[in-house]
Amino acid sequence: MPAAWGWVGPVHSETPFADHLGETVLAVREEAGPDTGRLALEIAFDSGRVRCETWSGEDLRLSSK
Repeated sequence: MPAAWGWVGPVHSETPFADHLGETVLAVREEAGPDTGRLALEIAFDSGRVRCETWSGEDLRLSSK
């Protein structure tokens, strides 16, 4: 795969959403930093949150809290 296409896959053996499968989404919050190009989406579940972040549309990062 050409490097320009990027790469998508879990950092560990599971995705951050694995712990929340089958749960109801309680809330979704969006954050934007117009000066930095940062965009974040946080999805809340009963058992925790998943945060999706990107900077200027590159390097999507998913994390679980």
